[in-house]
Amino acid sequence: MHSVQNTLYVMTPNAYAHLENATLRIDVEHEKKLQVPLHHLNGLVCFGNVMVSPGLMHRLADEGKSLILLDNSGRFKARLEGPVSGNILLRQAHHRLASEPAFSLEFARAVVVGKLKNSRTNLQRGAREAADVDEAATLTRSANNLAASVRAAVVANNLDELRGVEGEAARGYFAALNLIVKPQARASFALNGRTRRPPLDRFNALISFLYAMSMNDCRSACEAAGLDVQLGFLHAVRPGRAALALDLQEEFRSIICDRLALTLINRGQITATDFDEREGGAVMLGDKGRRIVVTAWQERKQEEIIHPLTENKIPIGLLPFIQARFIARTVRGEMEGYLPYLTK
Repeated sequence: MHSVQNTLYVMTPNAYAHLENATLRIDVEHEKKLQVPLHHLNGLVCFGNVMVSPGLMHRLADEGKSLILLDNSGRFKARLEGPVSGNILLRQAHHRLASEPAFSLEFARAVVVGKLKNSRTNLQRGAREAADVDEAATLTRSANNLAASVRAAVVANNLDELRGVEGEAARGYFAALNLIVKPQARASFALNGRTRRPPLDRFNALISFLYAMSMNDCRSACEAAGLDVQLGFLHAVRPGRAALALDLQEEFRSIICDRLALTLINRGQITATDFDEREGGAVMLGDKGRRIVVTAWQERKQEEIIHPLTENKIPIGLLPFIQARFIARTVRGEMEGYLPYLTK
């Protein structure tokens, strides 16, 4: 039996999260809004101005449950966690292999190839579902371009060359995503290239928010596997950067985050009124929009798929944890090379 432990997202401004016996209680203006048994939760994520009592912080740390602080747009601010756990021998092997250029290149190559193949699947699906023949042809060409990028990634000689292939492929992929948005929604959700910090259109604001939540799950997965989340192979090491979680996230961006964004837009579950425009051109999800997306995200994580390697039916929310274990097995030498998750 598989289960996805729940993460509680608190988005109400000035909410107060505190401990009451063995439960987590949420108050707003001194009125109880929610009460949840702690054993039902894996972690607590707070958006913006949410207060958390010291007693609850200590209890979460004691029980190995994470407390994540994000700003209103979903950007990571801080993380509270208990003592570091995990196998020191695994961490030693991780650090040793990260200094070996050949291993780093092969691992990064697997990550990039997995990302590009999953992105290509998204475009191929869009081409099959397109009502317009010309748009279907454009999506097919873009998918073929990604196939060429996969071939280029396979023969890349170093990390810089591999990152160049990935960057060029990403630009083509995001340019094509506009055609998967239904015509009636394109005026409100035109994707003008990938923009971040801040996002400059509604589509970018939506996927940035989803990427932030996905990043939190990938970070937790790497930590649960006993790996050093700061030490990646594709993404360069920088102070405070969870580089390995960024590596792991790449294979899930298109098939989980982008696909969910497209579903929300095309079904009309999220509209232009769910976003706020700020001075300087920044676009952010509003309070109602965040609630819609978080609810859809939690529901998406409960959906089940059959993992092609384990051949077991699992919730999508467990994918990062399974793949993080494959990373650990690769580092320990139990797998010849890392195998990313590939959707059909």
